[in-house]
Amino acid sequence: MSRLDRIIDSHDRGFTRRQFVVTALTAAGGLAISALTPELARAFALSERPWSPEDPSNELSPWIIIASDNTVTIRIPHAEMGQGAATALPMIVAEELECDWSQIRGEFASGNRNVRDKGVYKDMATSGSRGVRTSWQYLQQAGASARVRLIEAAAKRWGVAAADCVARQGRIVHPASNRSLEYGVLATDAAAITLAAEPAIKTPDQYKLIGTSVPRLDTPLKINGSAQFGIDTRLPGMVYAAIAACPVFGGKLGKVDESAIASMRGIERIVKLEDAIAVVADRYWRAKRALLALKIEWDVGASGNTSSAEYTKLYRDTLNGPMVTARNDGDVDDVLAKGSKVFEATYEVPHLAHAPMEPMNATVHLQPERLDIWIGTQHVMSAIGLAAAASGLRQDQIYLHNAYLGGGFGRRGTNDELPQAIRVAKVVGKPVKLVWTREEDMQHDRYRPQAAARFRSTLGADGKLVGLDVRVAVPSLLRSHGFSKVENGIEPMAVECLSTTSYRIPNLRVGVMLKNTHVPVSFWRSVGASQNAFFIESFIDELALAAQQDPYQFRRAMLDRPDFLGVLDTLAEKSGWREPLPAGRGRGMAIVECYNSISGQVAEVTVSPKGDVKVDRVVAAVDCGHAVNPKIIEAQMEGGIIYGLSAALYGEITIKDGRVEQSNFDTYEVVRLDQAPKIEVYVALSGGKKWGGIGEPGTAPIAPAVANAIFAATGKRVRSLPLRNAGLV
Repeated sequence: MSRLDRIIDSHDRGFTRRQFVVTALTAAGGLAISALTPELARAFALSERPWSPEDPSNELSPWIIIASDNTVTIRIPHAEMGQGAATALPMIVAEELECDWSQIRGEFASGNRNVRDKGVYKDMATSGSRGVRTSWQYLQQAGASARVRLIEAAAKRWGVAAADCVARQGRIVHPASNRSLEYGVLATDAAAITLAAEPAIKTPDQYKLIGTSVPRLDTPLKINGSAQFGIDTRLPGMVYAAIAACPVFGGKLGKVDESAIASMRGIERIVKLEDAIAVVADRYWRAKRALLALKIEWDVGASGNTSSAEYTKLYRDTLNGPMVTARNDGDVDDVLAKGSKVFEATYEVPHLAHAPMEPMNATVHLQPERLDIWIGTQHVMSAIGLAAAASGLRQDQIYLHNAYLGGGFGRRGTNDELPQAIRVAKVVGKPVKLVWTREEDMQHDRYRPQAAARFRSTLGADGKLVGLDVRVAVPSLLRSHGFSKVENGIEPMAVECLSTTSYRIPNLRVGVMLKNTHVPVSFWRSVGASQNAFFIESFIDELALAAQQDPYQFRRAMLDRPDFLGVLDTLAEKSGWREPLPAGRGRGMAIVECYNSISGQVAEVTVSPKGDVKVDRVVAAVDCGHAVNPKIIEAQMEGGIIYGLSAALYGEITIKDGRVEQSNFDTYEVVRLDQAPKIEVYVALSGGKKWGGIGEPGTAPIAPAVANAIFAATGKRVRSLPLRNAGLV
């Protein structure tokens, strides 16, 4: 056994991964257990108790529990994967509740209760940047309702009119008599009160907490190690499973030679599934090593002969065939036929992996009448449905303990690891923790689709865009998830930013053809905007050049929405758009609408004589209508930019012999710290009725902004990603 094996083997015998990191980073190395403070040790213990007991006596609603010590627990229906929902959602409730923010704590809502109480926590899905966007109103209402009941409870005790009492910083105050009571004293009485009608909620001009940058609730937990991620789960008597699925999607498990692991220590069971094989052991490292030692024959089927080159040809050829019309304004054919010149360009993007830092994992404890699950999922109710199908239990018998997610980006909206873990648990009869290796995670993803788009357009005598024909070929996300019917052959994600463009184009036609292959595809951060923004915003730049106009002014002339113009003008001002740059450097611009938010970016790049691209600076502006926590918005825009920049520069999943070639971060690169640009984020809010999403809009504009900047620096147009393949020399 190597030294590394011995260290990891020791880790499996009792150390958590955080303890391992703490000891590994001490100056002397070794196993410095004393580095763990008593406070940190207690935090580890607390992390094993993810749920508070439901006590109806002090539960003012399914969302709010107030303890006798005045602590306010707010239940969070959405997942926390770094996007800030675990802080923003409690802020919305606390705004109306008028409580002391220092006494707020968060708790993930129970999916089991959501089943039993007929959707009391709504759909509990965390996708489509919907954390605040779709939840703010009913969470505000929950806070307002609790506040009014607390006031009524105090008024009854004092024998005064409720209208003469006010809520302030976790207390109900009767100004006339200078009496006050803490919420914790009143909670039980308030919980028993039923209101005749729900109170009105605050309007944005009345907000005091919303709009401020209070520190995130989850930051201390992630610093001291008490935040519970799915991969941290440990249960008494638990065994570990390592799994390998057929490397070709749709393939099956064939023959397995188990002789090489017959004498290995700690191996409990080999579990064969239809398309995968798992090794179960007393420690994960042993399970993984044994899995690698198995000699496995796979039945790859007809898809074992496919390749990315074949799919590239498929999507290019599809652009020449019939399309389903998603939008058709004016008479595009007539305008193009009469135009003095027709401009045409074809753009392409590859498959992309989600590549979350925490690989897929699930821990399950299956009993005859109950299934407990510890997992990080973006779709709690969908995961419960998967678990019910795999276990044979009713949904109300399933208890899903949602954990912090070590990255989701859409991947954890479909938890493929969960049915696997349940099927393994059925065989071994013990609690099972199943963990995908990084290679399994990379090569069995549900990928961002490969796609191609072709644009044909003509300009008027005044240089304005008068006709645009768009044709796009892309897989259907819904069909890939098993939904065979896509109404009228049009999927909103496939034509996002194209048929929904806000540019005023009098003659516009958008056609789409959905073409799936054996490669599974799914929702990737910013979804359709991730590829379609690159397509259309790159072509808009090409048209600006053809019109001999500044790209900023060309865009501005086609927009009449104040929110778009506010973001666009902020970008131009803050980026110093008109300021000259030295040779070899260039600026590029892009602006899109994504999940009801307007997101724009200006990228500054340097292209070396060897063709190497360095993104020096990114200026971002965003209008999401209202800001719950500006610092969270800033952080999400920064994260979205880095995520999208990684894909733009390096991201590419390729298929050879039916299987994914990339297996880890050495072959699927991401932006490193020394490659990260300076990022400036400006919030340009338009207010009104708009509550836009923020988790995804930062990702969409970065690829076209960088591609347009490369053209400004070199005069070379990039029409396919990733940029490392652009051949700029």
